[in-house]
Amino acid sequence: MGALDYLSNFCTVTSTRRRSKRKPMQTVEIKVKMDCDGCERRVKNAVTSMKGVKTVEVIRKQSRVTVSGYVDPNKVLKKVKSTGKRAEFWPYIPYNLVYYPYVSQAYDKKAPSGYVRNVAQAVPAGINPPEERFTYLFSDDNPNACSVM
Repeated sequence: MGALDYLSNFCTVTSTRRRSKRKPMQTVEIKVKMDCDGCERRVKNAVTSMKGVKTVEVIRKQSRVTVSGYVDPNKVLKKVKSTGKRAEFWPYIPYNLVYYPYVSQAYDKKAPSGYVRNVAQAVPAGINPPEERFTYLFSDDNPNACSVM
C-alpha cells in the first residue's frame, strides 16, 4: 500500500453545502407609463439593483420594461411599483400570433403598433384550422372519406 493510500484513509471529505433553490432564468415584461428621462432612469435603477437581474431594457415609447435574469416576476412588479409608477405585467402579444385578433376586448387603442391585448381566444364555430379539415377527410368518422381516394 502506498503512502497516499494510507493517508487517504484518515481524510474524509464531506460536503455540508446546502443546495440553494435558484430561480429559473426568465424574462419579465412590464407595462409602465414613463413620461421623461427621470422616470425612465428611476425605474431602470430600481430594477437593476435587484438580486439576480442580468439585463434591463426600457422602451419608453412603448411604455415597456423587459427584465431578464433569475428573478421572481411578482417581486419585479412590486419593485417597479415602489417607484411610484402604475405598473402591470405586459398585457400584449404580437398581432401575428393571434388566431382571431378582433375578438372582443383584444383590440386596444393603447397597444403599441403590431400588438393586441392578450385575451382568451374564442375560435368561431364556422372556422376550423386547416389541419382539422384535412384529418377529417381521411377519418373513419367521415362517411364520404372513401370518395376522396
